[in-house]
Amino acid sequence: MYVTVKELSEYLGLSVDYLQEQIRLGHIKAIHDGEKFLVNKKQFEWHKEKLEERRKEVVALLEEPMPEDWDAKDED
Repeated sequence: MYVTVKELSEYLGLSVDYLQEQIRLGHIKAIHDGEKFLVNKKQFEWHKEKLEERRKEVVALLEEPMPEDWDAKDED
């Protein structure tokens, strides 16, 4: 299924400008229908899963309590 860059942006949670730059650089395969670029959404399913996994890892890391501060001066 082909989607517009804007739809892909919403699906992945990335900016339209970033995706357009990646298309321009050739990192994302897209076709131009004369008016807009279309991208095969299926090629990004794996990428979306990895983004979600990474976001969960970051949230878990941020929610982890800070370790108690120990004073190195007390140790001889």
